[in-house]
Amino acid sequence: MNELPLKGIVVLEFCQYLSGPSAGLRLADLGARVIKIERPGMGEAGRKLAIKDLWVDDNSLLFHTINRNKESFTANLKDKEDLTVIKKLITKADVLIHNFRPEVMGRNGLDYAAVKAINPRIVYAEVSGYGKKGPWKDKPGQDLLLQSMTGLAYTTGNGNNGPVPFGISIADIMAGSQLVQGILGGLIRRHKTGEGALIEVSLMESLLDFQFELLTTYYTTRQQPQRSKVANGQPLLSAPYGIYDTADGHIAIAMMDIHVLADTIGCLGLKDFSKQEAFSRRDEIKTVLANHLLKQTTDYWLGLLQDAGLWSMHVLNWEEMTNETAYQSLGMEQKIKVGEKEITTTRCPIRINGERLVSGRRAPGVGEHNELIKEELL
Repeated sequence: MNELPLKGIVVLEFCQYLSGPSAGLRLADLGARVIKIERPGMGEAGRKLAIKDLWVDDNSLLFHTINRNKESFTANLKDKEDLTVIKKLITKADVLIHNFRPEVMGRNGLDYAAVKAINPRIVYAEVSGYGKKGPWKDKPGQDLLLQSMTGLAYTTGNGNNGPVPFGISIADIMAGSQLVQGILGGLIRRHKTGEGALIEVSLMESLLDFQFELLTTYYTTRQQPQRSKVANGQPLLSAPYGIYDTADGHIAIAMMDIHVLADTIGCLGLKDFSKQEAFSRRDEIKTVLANHLLKQTTDYWLGLLQDAGLWSMHVLNWEEMTNETAYQSLGMEQKIKVGEKEITTTRCPIRINGERLVSGRRAPGVGEHNELIKEELL
């Protein structure tokens, strides 16, 4: 393919677990040389964070999914000689990323002011849990805790349930994605002015931004958006928006005129409500619809709805989804060889000039590239 856009950019990744490493992964996919700076021996803590107790080698499957396509350099930041080597690397770097608590890098003489003095052109990017100031700055920046403290857990599940968290590490992934956006902006600014930049994101701000629709509504009304008690899909949307049971499974129904829906599927009870009541009487409308949809199969209802041009879909599990030709045509899977094992993971979702960004290079061993990096960059 054509040369990747970040080829020649050197990134030093002082990161652990998910948010920072996910940002480093995306930069690597875009062509940057990403070097993980790790502790000698154990490496970064994410190596031992296993999902579903799945391991590839001495490292977790999770570690391999977000640290492929990187190099590893070990250094003890409390050792003067090792710290001197790191500072030499900083002179050759374009980007530095860390997701430690705000004071950790400072204790090692690697806060932004110190790094900027070494390399004024560097783009210094950091992820915190709650920002560097304020009474919450020292609270643990863990995904579930952030979902809970930002109100996000009250957007999922039905209104008669308690709070329901997302089933993925949404705070980490969103913060990592936004960090990449900030880094790219910093690199463009440097190209224009010659000056580096300090890029800061927090897990909390990322989740607040993620909820901009809901929060804007709250700022206007000062009332908590209420989830539907039946088939909640999005707290701000009217009936019929949501997921419903059918005779043999589930069906997802998006925004549509409830009277058109009534005529299309023969649910006359929906005609008892005016179109203007689609939000104010949302749960009543959804209850009528839910009872009607139990009478036939998902495919039966989808045949009627989709023939009428009404937005509706199957609710697929991962096995069903991956067996679909539409999924397979995307080519989202890639293979990574780790010793004698082969693992399958997702590729970068970005295409450039019509080409997919695929890299089967495995995650590095602890300190695997020390000698190579010393030879090429020091």
